[in-house]
Parts: sequence; structure tokens; C-alpha cells
Amino acid sequence: MLDLDSLEIFRAVVSEGGIIRAARKLHRVQSNVTTRVRQLEERLGVALFRRQGRSLVLSPEGQLLVQYADRLFRLADEAQSALQAGQPRGVFRLGSLESTAGSRLPAVLSRYHLAFPAVTVELVTGTTAALVHKVVNYELEAAFVSEPFTAPELSSRPLFNEELVLITAHGHPKITKPADLRGATLIAFASGCSYRKCFEDWLGRARVMPGRVLEFASYQAMIACVSAGTGVAIVPRSLLAALKATDDVQMHELPLRLKRNRTHLVWRGVPSVALAGLMDLPMAWM
Repeated sequence: MLDLDSLEIFRAVVSEGGIIRAARKLHRVQSNVTTRVRQLEERLGVALFRRQGRSLVLSPEGQLLVQYADRLFRLADEAQSALQAGQPRGVFRLGSLESTAGSRLPAVLSRYHLAFPAVTVELVTGTTAALVHKVVNYELEAAFVSEPFTAPELSSRPLFNEELVLITAHGHPKITKPADLRGATLIAFASGCSYRKCFEDWLGRARVMPGRVLEFASYQAMIACVSAGTGVAIVPRSLLAALKATDDVQMHELPLRLKRNRTHLVWRGVPSVALAGLMDLPMAWM
């Protein structure tokens, strides 16, 4: 049977990148850490690490054990929280779209911290597809994602209504239909971004193809490039207001079916104490 002490040593070796640094972090002698890792491998009947030169790298079995170990430690933290008068504490891993993190979450997380100061929120940003994948695999407890997404394993709750707008540099001719964007450069997040998918589907239904797609990792960079005339992008209006960038670009109205979008909170299984605290927090979500 696996014990948390062995898993803690294993996780320390992974996070610290080796036996020596893990021993220092855990205040153990190096031989003890080495022995415990070998005992864990013998118990499981698999090799958890492979030596690559002078470094240790995780085997496929080790990578799988990391995921289970993270889940077990989160459950242990949750059990402790539940037994301590139901007050959440510990680490709460939460995912969010970049736009939601920049426009909606600062006020939400501020209220959450005031209500539950013993919880440390670790916020991870990404595209809808990437965040859904992490929640399905228990790498995140919950995430704020946008439509469309498909995740039958997950529960969801719609929270925010967003209005999407098309942005260009000032002086760009008015855009009213997909044909107006034929050959244009699309500035967007990587594949997996639901806003990008909505936009590309709109163009695709009209058999319009962008000239090329430039992928960025932040809205600030996207907006700066659009403002400079590099291309066009689709963003939530609320984000432009939050970044005080409404005067930097020209906004174009999108069709009703495209501009209306909702942000959902998604999670898997029974909400943890920390997640339940977020969901029950009295606030105006919409």
C-alpha cells in the first residue's frame, strides 16, 4: 500500500530535480531518500526514473504517479480542511482564461481571499481546451472556460456573459461580413482558444480564409500588434475596458450569434471545500 510519506519523498525528487536537492529540502540524508525511492519502485514493480547522463528523468510510469500523487495530496488537504470546522485551507489550483483572469477575477479572488485567508490560490491560465484537459485529469480543481467546449465528464455552471468584438487599427474600413476579412492576418491565441474557434467557424461558413495566423500568448501583445496595423483579433469588450485599451484600437460589431459568449466554471466530481467556498461566495457573478 502506498503511503503519503513515500509519495512526498518521490514528489520532492521530481520537483527539486534530483536526489541531493530533495534530501536538502526534506532535511534527510541522501541515502535515505535513495532507499525510499527504490523501495517505492519495488513496491510498485516499475522504474519511476531513468538516468539521462548525470540527471534523473521521469519514466512514463513516474509521470503517471506524479498525477496520482498530486490528487492524493489534494484529497489529504481537503480531508484536513473538512475536519477543521469546514474551513478551506491549503492550496487551491484554479484555471482561467487569460481574458477572465485580467478582467473578471481580480475582484472575485480578492473577496475569496478575505473570506478564506488560509487558502493559497494557484492560478493557471490557458486556452479553454488546455484548461478542460487539466480539469479532466485532476491537474486543476476547477477552471473558468468559454464556449464552445465539450467535456461530458465535467460539471459546469455559467457565470459571466461576455460580448466579443472584432478589433483593428484605427482607420480600418468598416467590417460587416466575413468577406471583408479575406486575406487578413488573424492575431489569436494558439489552437484550443474557444474565441478563436468561434471566429474561424464564422469565416469558414462563408468560405473565407485568413491570409495567415499569428499566435500570441498574451492579450497585451495582441492588442499592441492590432493597434500597429499588423492584423485583426477577436476579444471580450470587458477585457479592453480592464486594460484601458478601448481607445487604442477600432472596434467592429460582430453578428449576435458570434458576439454573445458565456464563461463557465467547470469541475470534476464533488467540489472540494475550497471550490465550494468559491461557488458559495455571495457576489454578482453575471
